[in-house]
Amino acid sequence: MLVSVRSKYQSLPKQVKASIWFLLCSFLQKGISMITTPIFTRLLSTSQYGQFNVFNSWLSIVTIVVSLNLCYGVYTQGLIKFDKDRAEYSSSLQGLNLLLVLIWTVIYIFSSSFWNQLFSLTTVQMLAMLLMVWTSSVFNFWAAEQRVVLRYKALVVVTVLVSLAKPIVGMILVVNADDKVTARIVGLALVEVIGYTGMFILQMRRGKRFYSKRFWIHAVLFNLPLVPHYLSQIVLSSADRIMIAKMVSSESAGIYSLAYSLSQIMILFNTALSQTLSPWIYQKIKDKRAHDIAGVAYGALILIATVNIILIAFAPEAVAIFAPKAYYDAKWIIPPVATSVFFMFAYDLFAKFEFYYERTSLIMLASTIGAVLNIALNYLLIPIFGYYVAGYVTLLCYILYAIFHYIFMNQICRSELGTQPYNTKLLLGITSVFMAISLLFLVSYTNVLLRYMLILIIIIIGIVKRKYLMQIIGLMVKMRKQRR
Repeated sequence: MLVSVRSKYQSLPKQVKASIWFLLCSFLQKGISMITTPIFTRLLSTSQYGQFNVFNSWLSIVTIVVSLNLCYGVYTQGLIKFDKDRAEYSSSLQGLNLLLVLIWTVIYIFSSSFWNQLFSLTTVQMLAMLLMVWTSSVFNFWAAEQRVVLRYKALVVVTVLVSLAKPIVGMILVVNADDKVTARIVGLALVEVIGYTGMFILQMRRGKRFYSKRFWIHAVLFNLPLVPHYLSQIVLSSADRIMIAKMVSSESAGIYSLAYSLSQIMILFNTALSQTLSPWIYQKIKDKRAHDIAGVAYGALILIATVNIILIAFAPEAVAIFAPKAYYDAKWIIPPVATSVFFMFAYDLFAKFEFYYERTSLIMLASTIGAVLNIALNYLLIPIFGYYVAGYVTLLCYILYAIFHYIFMNQICRSELGTQPYNTKLLLGITSVFMAISLLFLVSYTNVLLRYMLILIIIIIGIVKRKYLMQIIGLMVKMRKQRR
């Protein structure tokens, strides 16, 4: 049987093999971290776990401000647009990213006390944060290029080694340190520096261009208007933890962070599918064949809905496995946050058209509205209903976020392509069924028998519809073969 599987794998086109490995890389990169969560929730107190996750929230925000998120948005689009100068384009953006990090590091050094007080972090934590801004960007530049040119072997090796090293080094440092939060942060920074610096050197040697006026201007003009958009995304996904820590307590932020971390498992599917679909979708838009996208998009949405329902169904058990009793209230936060993951993926499908046609003002408008609403509602409702409400505020904002991007996408497609790529009724049908099932499971948390009956019904439906589900998965894997 193993020989048969191997022979079938060997006969697959390179595009299909690459798709399989890119999906596995995305899971490995975050999955190993998730598997080790039960260890760190026991090595760190709820307060320390909350502090570490607040650091991660600040890291996400600082990364955007410092690096302008050049490794996303403009870079993936540029790898397709400037395919004849790909090596030079990559090295010049690596150069621009390094320059931005160095400038901000100098700014920090000359006013460190101000920034330390603002973020409630130490100097060591802040310097580690700036270092991780650079290393993570270096990896994302290199990894994006590997995906576009379908080179997966090196990406797999680096992903596995770094993903394994992070928790191992982290555990060693945390166990032997008095300041366990700083030890966890320094461990991550150390592994990334060792694991990712070589990629910077590699792309710089190949491209031989640190500065390119053409590419720097294009990248800055493209991504600078997107900074509010990227910040808004982080606000939607991270501001609640920061606000809970400030308005309630670090312990509450720790409990909420666990629920969010468990939901991150589902974001792995989002990231994996999005990274696999992005080059293909851009190519279809470029070829004026947007109608080819719909079938793949519907299947992807159903797949994302299915995996999120699985998490919601077993949320109480997941919390019990990943953390001690002090975290058990996190189960009530998982359903709204996991449901939000579905709308994150939906928004990305719609925003691809905005990115391709460089309608950055529309992207910024939708994102800013969602972020402002998120902060305002959290500020008003957390003192009244407690930190649980932050999960439902996040869900509401992501629903509105997806709606705005859907409206803007249709406007762009009507003017540029003369058609709409998706069927509104079909999208509403998929979304309604998903949300109804999620709500049923949330209600069933107080009745174990009812919840397991619902799980049994879902399993039966899954068995009956297994061929359709396998077709969806098969379509995701084979999708790259259609790339022109």
